[in-house]
Amino acid sequence: MRSSLHYLFCIGCLLLLNTACNQTISSGQNIKTAQTTNDVALSNLELGIEYMKRGSYEKALEKLMRAKEADENYSPTYNALGLLYQQLGEVDKAETNFKKALRINNNDSSTMNNYGRLLCQLRKLKQAEEVFLEASKNPLYETPEIAITNAGLCAYNNDDKQKAENYFRQALQLNPRIAPALLTMTEISLEQNKALSARGYIQRYQEIARHTPKSLWLGIQTEQELGDKDAVSSYALLLKNTFPDSREATLLREAGIK
Repeated sequence: MRSSLHYLFCIGCLLLLNTACNQTISSGQNIKTAQTTNDVALSNLELGIEYMKRGSYEKALEKLMRAKEADENYSPTYNALGLLYQQLGEVDKAETNFKKALRINNNDSSTMNNYGRLLCQLRKLKQAEEVFLEASKNPLYETPEIAITNAGLCAYNNDDKQKAENYFRQALQLNPRIAPALLTMTEISLEQNKALSARGYIQRYQEIARHTPKSLWLGIQTEQELGDKDAVSSYALLLKNTFPDSREATLLREAGIK
């Protein structure tokens, strides 16, 4: 069962509001209360999740439906179905499956996080925030900073920057190594004309995560504000060489930065 829970963590990150894991802040599926003794359900769930990771959604749906038929009361199957339908843009079916998973296991912070992201996508912002906070307060949840970061990302992407900053600071107090929180705090610091703070956040980010086009572009903007031409050139060279076809590389060329 542990491998399927780990895969759900990874799949959840693919839907994470286009933030830095690509990185993942996901649910974390750290609560191991959902159990099945049905090998058919478990094996099909794991296959379904593997197909999801590969982008083979038709095969993923087939395996997940077989898992559901084999055990109709196994909540991770409905969580995975919710993620799959969300990826396919079938939000009504996604919501139905997340709700079903929570009816079976209302202590599942993995499903709460995934459901919260769907609610945020649907701009049901108050409800999404409540779901994230409920997940974070679950005493069985080992990584509440994940849910708090998700609440911050939802707020930030819906232009509530002050609330987002508050949540990111809470999350980073619990765990200073949350990459999406660090990256978004870099953006917030730049927006507030606090370039030194932005430098601190981007440096902390690059200690724990691989650079993305977005992180390199933020590094360039930060060092431009601070007047460090060598650092700007270093970030720019890495962006051009590593992500030459990215939107950020286009912005770099348009800005004439070398």
